[in-house]
Amino acid sequence: MYAVVRTGGKQVRVEPGDLVSIERTAGAPGDRIELSEVLLVGGDELQIGSPCVPGARVVATVQEASKGPKLRIFKYKRRKRYRLRQGHRQNYTTIRIESIEA
Repeated sequence: MYAVVRTGGKQVRVEPGDLVSIERTAGAPGDRIELSEVLLVGGDELQIGSPCVPGARVVATVQEASKGPKLRIFKYKRRKRYRLRQGHRQNYTTIRIESIEA
């Protein structure tokens, strides 16, 4: 059985036992979280939501909180003395999918 969930503005395909990195969510390592925006549940029978499957949820356990790689943003306009340098580092939470309930 698998599911497609929406979290952090992105869609992720998950199965029980998967380790998935999603955008930072509240919760300390060891906490159980519930992903309720389930867009699709597959397996023996395919259930497609419009937009969400009613009554479906994904239960997961928080494993760790981490950061992604540093990204450099550099803007430049020639002959105008304009240079702008910025950096960004996204926060992630790694979760382990425990079960899919549909």
